[in-house]
Amino acid sequence: MLRKILGSPVVTEPAIPVADSEIETLGSALSEKIRKIYGGSLHIREVDPGSCNGCEIEIGGLNSPYYDLERFGLGIVASPRHADVLLVTGPVTTRMLEPLRVAYDAMPEPRRVAALGDCALGCNVLGAADEIVGPVDAILPVDLRIPGCPPTPEVIAQALLGLIDAH
Repeated sequence: MLRKILGSPVVTEPAIPVADSEIETLGSALSEKIRKIYGGSLHIREVDPGSCNGCEIEIGGLNSPYYDLERFGLGIVASPRHADVLLVTGPVTTRMLEPLRVAYDAMPEPRRVAALGDCALGCNVLGAADEIVGPVDAILPVDLRIPGCPPTPEVIAQALLGLIDAH
C-alpha cells in the first residue's frame, strides 16, 4: 500500500478557469463608469419582499469567484443607508410592503430602484395570491427593469451598466 501511495503521481483538480473575456470587458466598463459617476463604487441593497429565491442565487453569483464583480466596484451592502441602488426581487407581499418602503425612505438621494426578475415586474409567475400586493412599480418608482426567471449574473451586470449609463 505504501509503495502504491508513494508511486502515484500528484492528482489535483484543474485550476479555476480564468474569467471569460466578456466578463472582463463588462467589468472594466462597469468599473470605469462607476468610478467616474459614483467616485469609487456602486452600492446595492437587495430586498426580497416575496420571491422564490431564484434571483437571489444569481445575485450571489455576482460575488462568486467566477464573476467577482466587487473587484470592479459593484458591492452589495447590508444597509439601505449606504446604498445607491435598491435591487428588489419578487412580487411585493402584504407583510413586506412597509419594510420595503422603509428601506426606500432610508436611502440617500438620488435613489435608484431596480426590479429584478419576472415576479418583480408583475408577470405573475408565482400566481395572484391574496398576500401579493403587486409588482415593485406599483409601490416604488422603478428606474430599471431586469426581466428573466431568473436573469443570469451577466444579464444583471449588463442591466446595471445600462442604469449607470442612464445616470
